Amino acid sequence: MNIDHVVLWVDDPRNSLDFYVNIMGMRPVRQQEFEEGTAAFPSVRLNDSTILDLMNRDMLTGVQEFTGGGDSGGAPINHICLSMNAEDYSALRSRLIAQGLDLTSGGEQAFGAQGLAERSEYFRDPDGNVIEIRHYA
Repeated sequence: MNIDHVVLWVDDPRNSLDFYVNIMGMRPVRQQEFEEGTAAFPSVRLNDSTILDLMNRDMLTGVQEFTGGGDSGGAPINHICLSMNAEDYSALRSRLIAQGLDLTSGGEQAFGAQGLAERSEYFRDPDGNVIEIRHYA
């Protein structure tokens, strides 16, 4: 079993797309279709099998009805964690700091899907979603 996609609530999909593509280094998915109005929201690719959908909060009512998510519409989640190699972690960390984002240490040897991570940090994306980044040995 794998995660296919995660939907993030965002206030401005274009701004969020810019952040995830230009700061986080992800590839856009359905950007042109979104701009043309044929896709309801854009997405970004994490890897070959996983994307993040960047859904405008204005769609909450429809999502509540469609998914049966109740008043929450599936929110909130605590955070999502992205793992990468040490080199990519360091480069992303530098880009985040250059953007003025506050990083909070998640410590060393934090448990995760691949065992104990060498290092992790948390930050908020432009829409307040909490993202953790980490790398393993």
